[in-house]
Amino acid sequence: MSTILEHPQAQALLEQATVAPATVARCGRDLTAFLERYLPLFYRDEQRAHAATILRGKLTGLQRKTTEPIASQAGQKRRPLQHFVGAGRWSDPAVRAALRAHVREELADAHAVLVLDNHGVPKKGEDSCGVARQWCGRLGKVDNCQVGYFLAYAGPRGRALIECRLYLPPERAADVKHRAKTYVPDDVAFQEGWRIGLDLLRTSGRELPHAWVTGDDEFGRASEFRALLRLDHERYVLDVPCNTLVRDLSTRRPPSRPGGKERLPLFERVDHWAARQPKGRWRKFRLAGGEKGPREVKALQQWVQTKEEGGVVGPRERLVVIRELGKQAQAWYTLSNAHKEVPLAAVVAAHGQRHRVEELFEEGNQEVGLNHYEVRSWTGWEHQMTLSLLALWFLQVERLRLGGKKSADHGGAGAGDLHGTAAAAPADGAADRGAGQRGAAA
Repeated sequence: MSTILEHPQAQALLEQATVAPATVARCGRDLTAFLERYLPLFYRDEQRAHAATILRGKLTGLQRKTTEPIASQAGQKRRPLQHFVGAGRWSDPAVRAALRAHVREELADAHAVLVLDNHGVPKKGEDSCGVARQWCGRLGKVDNCQVGYFLAYAGPRGRALIECRLYLPPERAADVKHRAKTYVPDDVAFQEGWRIGLDLLRTSGRELPHAWVTGDDEFGRASEFRALLRLDHERYVLDVPCNTLVRDLSTRRPPSRPGGKERLPLFERVDHWAARQPKGRWRKFRLAGGEKGPREVKALQQWVQTKEEGGVVGPRERLVVIRELGKQAQAWYTLSNAHKEVPLAAVVAAHGQRHRVEELFEEGNQEVGLNHYEVRSWTGWEHQMTLSLLALWFLQVERLRLGGKKSADHGGAGAGDLHGTAAAAPADGAADRGAGQRGAAA
């Protein structure tokens, strides 16, 4: 009886997974060349040696990629490596700037997407910088954790985490003892998450060409954040909560008195509005480039106004509702400032790039120990993240070297993802009619 491994398709997959000894040897040489680019940014010879040891250790098969097992594997003393990561005097901004320059060389594309997201790491005790009971997306609940905000770059050839910052909850920012114990810089004050994201966009994000900014509803629900992006001439597609109040600008209510003017519609929850839309308004799209392969979604759009903080009515924005197909389909309610000339397919494809950052977090945790650390200070967190971002970027660079197809299979977006053509093509083959279609206000 033949086994599943003898099936032609299984044999083809096994052949693709085979790594020749020459390829392994080349990866070693590539890592050496990669390190030569970054090691000069560390000030002293011992720092350069420690950086090389940590990065090599993060790229091995160690189950736990903290400094102690890395030192043991390398046959080195633990304390010097711990000091290098936890309190070493070297510049995170300089290293990350070099990383972004490298990303620009390899991935720069005018149609790329900048993705904002936060990442929580569960922690025991109260000694780590910024630790508090707060929402931890990884656990899906409120728990004791540290939260960092990250900026990712997703282009046609691949994606990378390019910047990050530790979130300091208000109670920690005001705790003088905690600040002193964890060496929080004097100029660091409490900032809401969306303000941290805006800072990352205005500094690091501007260093790379892009067409879109996207993020989850933590960012989209902040009307001030959307307003500031408009002032910055950034084109966005941002999630908003399902209870967001919207007003459909394509309809009117009867006048309140005979001969009067028609009135604007009442505000209603966006999920209630979407639920009563006819089936004919929904269009199917196929999105490619994810870890699990192509997926189909359906979407509809409408020009709306939102009710913002303090009851203020917001400006005209483009509402795009996106739903996965299937019995337990997830829905996303998004707002965008993309002009009506931008096809719906392009908006849907840009939103699909938001999930690239989730794949980066998963790969970072599993492959390079992004969440494997025991540092407690502000500097220690910064150093740990910088080294992890470098290691994760090296994996992306290797995929590019080994072939574009493998890179795309691991989450790199095809060009169609970003242009809204092939990868976000209408699943029924119909041509996209743009934002003015089926009731969207001009």
